Amino acid sequence: MHEDFDLQNYLTAGVERIVSEAVKATLKNPKESVFMLRFAAASSAASKKRRKAEDNGEHIPPFIIASITSSCNLHCAGCYSRCSHATVDSEPVSQLTDDEWQKVFSEAEDLGISFILLAGGEPMLRRGVIEAAGKRQNILFPIFTNGTYLDERYLELFDKCRNLIPIMSIEGDRQRTDERRGKGIYDKLISNMDEIKKRGLIFGASVTVTTKNYREVTSQKFLGSLSERGCKAVIFVEYVPVTAESKDLAPGDAEREFMQAEISRLRETHPEMVYISFPGDEKSSGGCVAAGRGFFHINSHGGAEPCPFSPFSDINVRDTSLREAMDSKLFRTLRDEGYLLEDHEGGCILYEKRELVQKLINA
Repeated sequence: MHEDFDLQNYLTAGVERIVSEAVKATLKNPKESVFMLRFAAASSAASKKRRKAEDNGEHIPPFIIASITSSCNLHCAGCYSRCSHATVDSEPVSQLTDDEWQKVFSEAEDLGISFILLAGGEPMLRRGVIEAAGKRQNILFPIFTNGTYLDERYLELFDKCRNLIPIMSIEGDRQRTDERRGKGIYDKLISNMDEIKKRGLIFGASVTVTTKNYREVTSQKFLGSLSERGCKAVIFVEYVPVTAESKDLAPGDAEREFMQAEISRLRETHPEMVYISFPGDEKSSGGCVAAGRGFFHINSHGGAEPCPFSPFSDINVRDTSLREAMDSKLFRTLRDEGYLLEDHEGGCILYEKRELVQKLINA
């Protein structure tokens, strides 16, 4: 990493690109466009807050991932959350309450955090938390959902609170999606998309990228079908191997370079959708952006973790402020000692270094 690399500028430029692309993508939808223009102003003000904090020696990331529940009705093949026991079938115990999540959202807004990605488990099981999020109009809340709980009440909430955007998980065509997520899920997702479009709302899609499907999910056929149904954002999530047998599914440098080139091309040729790759090209960002560099993760019990793929925590937002949590001893060590900047085989550097992260917690 170059010594003159300015992470805050890099992150701000990324946020501004996402927001400006979102404004362009919603131009034909007046209600959505008005919200996006308002959010663009709020996002710009938040960027200035983060820049001021940076100049005063405090780094505030623009993103948080919040896993608001440990429950899910599906058993998707290779689910990292189930493999790490963050998602379980038993009744959830001591999860953060709706009010505690509201406090997290309020603090995040005060700090200048612009995006909070709601995940799970299945986040739409926590209607109260999502309603609380809807009240924070200066933050955009993409909701990463399997799509099976979308109902009339949620559709009305999404119409009223335009900062809540369902991001539905789809793996490609019917065969690939149902193979991983269960029979009938693809048809449910297509039905949801058609209903959302009919009501003049917007949605996005989340696609797990592997060495097997990376060409298919960037193809005109697949993306064109999403665009026709009104999809406004596609988030490509690189597969992280959760078992030794699945290691060959994790994208390596060749696949990442292909994805990066394709996403650049898509942004130029198809501006009707926003394209985001996660974790994306680490070379351009000077390393992994977890552990508070660009984002961090809050689990359903309030533990502040470097990343959903690195479920280790030494601090809980239930007991401390969000500001203190994002500067925890674990996060500081990972950032300051250069662990996030090292070369790795693909997937997630912190997942590869999980034994080391565990040792840092116990130190």
